[in-house]
Amino acid sequence: MKTACLIVSLLSLAACQLTGGSSPLKGAENAPPPADAKGEGVDGLLVGHRLMEAGESELALKAYLRAAAESGMSVDVLSALGSANLALGRLGQAEQLLRRAVEIDPSFVPAQNNLGVVLMERGKAPEAKVVFQQAYALDSGNTDSIRENLRRAIAMTENSVYAPEEEEKVHNFSLVRRGQGEFVLLSAL
Repeated sequence: MKTACLIVSLLSLAACQLTGGSSPLKGAENAPPPADAKGEGVDGLLVGHRLMEAGESELALKAYLRAAAESGMSVDVLSALGSANLALGRLGQAEQLLRRAVEIDPSFVPAQNNLGVVLMERGKAPEAKVVFQQAYALDSGNTDSIRENLRRAIAMTENSVYAPEEEEKVHNFSLVRRGQGEFVLLSAL
């Protein structure tokens, strides 16, 4: 009888497996794949670019920082970090990163364009105009967004020649004739 009880208890313990009652093979099907120490991870720049397209700037910034840790601070990484900071509204950081990218490679058009955008956002339209002109020249005018950015920068610099206070002042000028063919412009200041 003791032997029968022992067999029954062993069988009942065997039925209480950690697989939730399913066979051990079924539990192995749902297990995550083993990690491959030799495997290559996905490029942080690529992940960051996809996250930026999806509007996830904070996550993109983290992916770009991972790319910087893996491959160093290249022009691509600096430009990407600057773009993510721009999207997050961190204009000072974005400007510093994009200026470093342009210093390393002055012919890198995305960094030039994004630096111009940061400068426009910071109210530095004349400098932004120069940066957009360089980007437009390097791009040979092929990108519509750069052309539009340049057009806006030119419009802002031309409109900012006159101070807003001057527009609000009303000047009363009058033209007075003095003799033959001689006129004097009088103003009431």
